[in-house]
Amino acid sequence: MDYFSYKGGILHAEDASIKEIAKEVGTPFYVYSTATLRRHFDLFESALSGIDHLICYAVKAASNQAILKTLANFGAGMDVVSGGEYKRAREAGVEGRQIVFSGVGKTGAEMKLALSEGVRQFNVESEEELQVLSEIANNMNKVAPITVRVNPDVDAKTHEKIATGKAENKFGIPISRAREVYAKAASLPGIQVVGIDVHIGSQLTQLLPFEEAYKKLADLTEMLRSDGHEIKRLDLGGGLGIPYGSKDGSPPTPKEYGQMIKRVLGHLNCEIEIEPGRLLVGNAGLLVTEVIYVKKGHDREFLILDAAMNDLLRPALYEAYHDIVPVLQPSVNQKNTVYDVVGPVCETGDTFAKSRAMHICKPGELVAFRSAGAYGAAMASEYNTRPLVPEVLVNNSDYLAIRERPTLDEIIARDKIPNWL
Repeated sequence: MDYFSYKGGILHAEDASIKEIAKEVGTPFYVYSTATLRRHFDLFESALSGIDHLICYAVKAASNQAILKTLANFGAGMDVVSGGEYKRAREAGVEGRQIVFSGVGKTGAEMKLALSEGVRQFNVESEEELQVLSEIANNMNKVAPITVRVNPDVDAKTHEKIATGKAENKFGIPISRAREVYAKAASLPGIQVVGIDVHIGSQLTQLLPFEEAYKKLADLTEMLRSDGHEIKRLDLGGGLGIPYGSKDGSPPTPKEYGQMIKRVLGHLNCEIEIEPGRLLVGNAGLLVTEVIYVKKGHDREFLILDAAMNDLLRPALYEAYHDIVPVLQPSVNQKNTVYDVVGPVCETGDTFAKSRAMHICKPGELVAFRSAGAYGAAMASEYNTRPLVPEVLVNNSDYLAIRERPTLDEIIARDKIPNWL
């Protein structure tokens, strides 16, 4: 459920008219619903009730500080994967003790930053990283709390580019080597083992891969405890999928996910951390765009929008599906047609949908990509010198552009011309 609906024939975000927002900020733009963020966070809180837990929002999904502050106000911690994301979370008012630092390539500078300002834990991905972290923490007279990310070699049944828990993926250490890596961690200065980390992928639409991975995690927990390690925290990652369209059916709910966690891991009496991103923000956001042209091709019609692959990369990168809906509600007698929906970027890959059945569109009409809140604005670029799109946050009838569109002059002024030219 989200809080985007038609009121008086116009698509609204909560009580704010998408048409009016478009007049104010121009197209394309992202718009997010606070009420939807609240609802999705509360679903996870309810699902994990009765066990010690922390929901750490995966900042990579949508990293605007207003979104981070909104979720932090609800009680969320943050899962970051770079020094930049760490600084964003801190600037949004998140305390270091609420921030989990993940990522396969943490630099020494990033480790120093987190150790200086505070961190809940580092999710260590390799022995090499563990050694560097030990040296830095020891030299700073700090103790780095860590989990080791284990790779359980589980097929997440998701797109190959967002699967992270198979043996051939770059993430984590093989679970078969966990005991020796934990023994090494326990022997290093400046390191405190606090738990285990696992994350098998993104946009999972069934619980079985999670359960398979968590059963391996349970066995490993008991094994490491028998070796003398204090395993008090299990970081289960994120990855629970959302419905992008009817083809996705009904992915597992947070409630079903929580029930499975309690059944498989509850007997261990560990604090549970989860790192949802997509399920918190995905359906809380739309990308709103205007039709520029309807172009007749040889054997098809192209719907050319003012949004492009640099604004919403997922379809070009993952062949991802997004529902596309009109901002002005069509009449019940409105006829449909079929379009290839494309953007203006000079790449054939700048294609949002092929042979998509839609209402008949006209130039100047507004349409919206649903479920665009995750990995939309966060992955956007200025390719073709196209300005980054604004982001708008709605709260009831109030709204604010939480990131404004830069002017072309501002973009070009960032370039520096050498004095020899």
